[in-house]
Amino acid sequence: MTVERIFIRQSPVGPQTEREFVEVVAGAGIKGDRYFDRHDEPGQNITLIEAEEIESFISEYQRAPDLSVSHRNIVTRGVRLNDLVGREFMIGDIRLRGVELCEPCLGLGNSLASPDLSAAQVVKRLLHKAGLRADVLSSGSLARGAKITNAA
Repeated sequence: MTVERIFIRQSPVGPQTEREFVEVVAGAGIKGDRYFDRHDEPGQNITLIEAEEIESFISEYQRAPDLSVSHRNIVTRGVRLNDLVGREFMIGDIRLRGVELCEPCLGLGNSLASPDLSAAQVVKRLLHKAGLRADVLSSGSLARGAKITNAA
């Protein structure tokens, strides 16, 4: 159970930028990300998605292998994120709390739509599989390859 990739987006319309590590601040999220220190929605500090779900979507719809397509911050491998809703967990030395599923929105649907796949079909396909919203409970550095464990 590890962090496979880390992404931030500095503006709502800009591209995702991959990072080897990021600084994470309790109650605020990832420094440099567009959602840093915003509190408009529950679990807005950080978003996670399973690499396996992205790869399944990419394979099913013959898309280029790009793990940033989900627009989530953290791409994980080997962990069922849906099981972390309402639970505390650790990524390396950082404590987080799973708040709610990060359900696909029409914006994500539009970005992944194609002539043979409508935005609504994308949303339906990724329902309950598009990741997790989490609150950051402790500050520190989060690095690619960090282990994801249950909080003690």
